Amino acid sequence: MSAVRSLLFAAAFAVFAVFVQGAQAQDKQAEYLLGAGDTIRIVVFQNPDLTVETRITEDGAITYPLIGTVKIGGLAVPAAEQSIAKALKDGGFIQNPQVNLLLLQNRGNQVSVLGQVNRPGRFPLETANIRASEMIAIAGGIAVTGADVAVLTGVREGKPLRREIDIAGLFLDNKLENDIVVAGGDVLYVHRAPVFYIYGQVQRPGSYRVERGMSLRQALAQGGGPTERGTERWLRLYRRGAGGAPQVLSPELGDPVQADDVLYVRDSIF
Repeated sequence: MSAVRSLLFAAAFAVFAVFVQGAQAQDKQAEYLLGAGDTIRIVVFQNPDLTVETRITEDGAITYPLIGTVKIGGLAVPAAEQSIAKALKDGGFIQNPQVNLLLLQNRGNQVSVLGQVNRPGRFPLETANIRASEMIAIAGGIAVTGADVAVLTGVREGKPLRREIDIAGLFLDNKLENDIVVAGGDVLYVHRAPVFYIYGQVQRPGSYRVERGMSLRQALAQGGGPTERGTERWLRLYRRGAGGAPQVLSPELGDPVQADDVLYVRDSIF
């Protein structure tokens, strides 16, 4: 008897899971804003002749039987259904039309995530109000070689938009207001993380990532510290100055590291 109950419970749970997944899918579709390039299917209850599969044009419109051109680009699915139903009713074609719209292929509202992320590519905006950090998470997150800053480009109200977003700073510095909402056609680019170089009398010469707030003392520690012949008292720092001109500095260990700094650990005179 207990085995039968277990089977019944499992079957009921499976049905419930399918119901929840279906509800979540409907919620996502309800939030999604239709865009140019999307392929949709429109069904009108008890009117099979009005079942149409079509693609939204670049100006956000479709051509539908009886009512002609209807602009639905930028509308959520429920709003698009209401727009088509209203046109059918106002035209005197159907008294109380029940319109159902199904998104078959999302091609309009996509965001490109490029550069140093784990899964670069184009990703659909399945819901409204997706923010830049969420879009990077969808792309697998920033790779170990990636910088903390992402560059977002796009168009808002007909004007070009370019914004640098410090992804780590959103959470470390509590600046969530800078996590802007992305839109279809946006491009997010994560550049390679800045590096510094260390050579001379150091244990592990080479190039290393510039960490947030890193000092020259920490940079020296990244290289394993000076060798027996080296000393931290006579450091030389080669840094690109204004206009790209090279500078040779005698830095303090507490000074901050900048991208492309070259740190030279000299021989001890003793």
